[in-house]
Amino acid sequence: MYRIREVDGTEDDIADTLAELHQLTFLDTAPVPQFDQGHWWLAFYGTKPVAFAGLIPSTHVFKAGYFCRVGVLGKHCGRRLQLRLMRAMEARARLSGWCSIVSDTTDNVHSANNFIRAGYCLFMPTHPWAWPNTLYWRKDMK
Repeated sequence: MYRIREVDGTEDDIADTLAELHQLTFLDTAPVPQFDQGHWWLAFYGTKPVAFAGLIPSTHVFKAGYFCRVGVLGKHCGRRLQLRLMRAMEARARLSGWCSIVSDTTDNVHSANNFIRAGYCLFMPTHPWAWPNTLYWRKDMK
């Protein structure tokens, strides 16, 4: 039913699709990432893109990837798409030789629960990079 595919964010049509999904899922609450950096995935329902995720090198944790963004269209929530996208990113992180993946959530219980389901643990970075009430997540790649 759903299919996950790594895509090239430097391609104009892919970047447009990622930007459209970002707008539909985040509205104006988060800046649009630079899709020409890092690794990006789309989740498709048939031929229609319904979710996306991105992984870039972390600038805060040594030899780690940073799970920078994930968005799932509302009517496709609850289908474990974020979890499936996380698994794809973990495989890419291992291929890239990264020791871990880090991320953060702020006031997002659904994403926090997905991090827990995927085996991520809370941690406190030496230099926190987000808001005072942000939760920081880390998973070691083995």
